[in-house]
Amino acid sequence: MRPRADLLRDYRVAFLRYLSRHEEPALHAGYQLGRAALEERFSVLEMVRVHHDVLIEVLRGSPADEAPELAAAASDFLLEVLASYDMSQGALPPAPGEPV
Repeated sequence: MRPRADLLRDYRVAFLRYLSRHEEPALHAGYQLGRAALEERFSVLEMVRVHHDVLIEVLRGSPADEAPELAAAASDFLLEVLASYDMSQGALPPAPGEPV
């Protein structure tokens, strides 16, 4: 497994690329990063921590009025990064009260 510092660096690069372009290729880079992290055995909790650390860095360096847009973009990016983790879990049983 590669060091967390490398993952943090790669995540930062991919996230900043997505923030600057909001385009599908930049979002796909997040998906690829998530797939690689899953294969390298980084836990979903570690991925969320890396995301949080990078988001805090970005928010500290951004004007306060940009926070809502940054938060929305960060959510989209994180969902894409974690898609591989979700797919690796397979189909989940329905929640209580949901039809089968």
